[in-house]
Amino acid sequence: MKLLSEFKEFAMRGNVVDMAVGVIIGGAFGKIVTSLVNDIIMPGIGVLTGGLNFSEYKYVIQKEVIDGATSEVITPEVALTWGAFVQTIVDFLIVAFCIFLAIKVMNNMRKKEAEPEPEPEAPAGPTQEELLTEIRDLLKEKK
Repeated sequence: MKLLSEFKEFAMRGNVVDMAVGVIIGGAFGKIVTSLVNDIIMPGIGVLTGGLNFSEYKYVIQKEVIDGATSEVITPEVALTWGAFVQTIVDFLIVAFCIFLAIKVMNNMRKKEAEPEPEPEAPAGPTQEELLTEIRDLLKEKK
């Protein structure tokens, strides 16, 4: 029972709930970025590279062996799918850049909130020399 109460206390802390919300929003944001990369950026790169879907680039180590009579695959193809790897790197870079921009915007907003407005400066009073001169003049007038 103590273990359950400790788990309940842990799970109900604000940090855990905030982290869960962050993970859910991060997953949804990841889907948006993946769609951006797959549906908008990579087709353009595919056109530049000859119309082939970029994620289909691969280096075949061993070709597949097909039975001529039944068209069944006897031995599957072994390949390094480096295009999918490059696409994953592009996904990561875009996500990292978007997160960088979001954090930068949030930090700028925090700085603006944290900086108190400067209080208006009090009007500058006379300097020490001006006061001494004034006192001297008043003393001369008294004589």
